[in-house]
Amino acid sequence: MEIQETIVNKVAQSGLMTVDLAHFAPQEEIVIYDIKDNLFHGLILKEKDFRDFIKTNDWSTYTDKHVGIICSTDAIVPTWAYMLLSSKLTPIAASVHFGDAEIVRGNLFRDTLEHLDYARFADQRVVVKGCGDIPIPTEAFVTFTGKLTQTAKSVMYGEPCSTVPVFKRKP
Repeated sequence: MEIQETIVNKVAQSGLMTVDLAHFAPQEEIVIYDIKDNLFHGLILKEKDFRDFIKTNDWSTYTDKHVGIICSTDAIVPTWAYMLLSSKLTPIAASVHFGDAEIVRGNLFRDTLEHLDYARFADQRVVVKGCGDIPIPTEAFVTFTGKLTQTAKSVMYGEPCSTVPVFKRKP
């Protein structure tokens, strides 16, 4: 007589809610505008030339994209130059930021996670997925965890079969 063992999926029965932050990743393209291309001899920004450029440039290539504004050289760029770029890009871009692609991505994650409805996590045991197909900025994990600890019963990091405890609400 052969005895069959029933395999029990303890992870499925654990009542854990798994959240993959990749679901909150920005979908639109992130592009960078480097103001170094507007510098005279790579050193200084001439106001008249820059204003003329702002007026005549075709900005349509930035339509519906997340734009990061940077200066990749050691030049001193006046704040008003970044403000002019922002005023031109804001009406057409999905969003405008000061910083490189990594900063823009972090900002976008933070904005999305700040406005998420955390009521669905009330009194839940939540596992924040640690590995995935796309890189998630550490800032996203920090923001999400901070908000999650206000409603969840517990927060863990990793995979349901192997978690690291992060937070547990005291009874």
